[in-house]
Amino acid sequence: MPEIAERELPAVALSVRQPWAWLIVNGYKPVENRTWPTNFRGPVAIHAGQTYDMEGDSWVRDMFPEIPLPRVAEIERGGIVGVARVTDCVQTMDSTWFFGPYGFVLDAARTVPFVACRGKLGFFRWVQP
Repeated sequence: MPEIAERELPAVALSVRQPWAWLIVNGYKPVENRTWPTNFRGPVAIHAGQTYDMEGDSWVRDMFPEIPLPRVAEIERGGIVGVARVTDCVQTMDSTWFFGPYGFVLDAARTVPFVACRGKLGFFRWVQP
């Protein structure tokens, strides 16, 4: 897919902790696990939250040593890092990445130039600086 210009980013975003956001926008993680379901479908900006899941980082490095996951200090946080398309919300999925209880199925994920912005819970409309 062609690179999306900053002004063309989806108005709706979903905040995801790192390293999960990096894994999504770099095409490794096809599902985002949540405790709540959604009817949302369509393009979404992926916002990397400020907090970092160190336990998740260790799990990824152990389970998928072939993934070139950057060092913790190198992964961007606190802004939009990519885009993806939500195609479904499932309660079961045959994927190592699915933990549930709900999974937002994603495709067409890709990185975009970093745009600093505040995140919020759930799907949210974000304001470009």
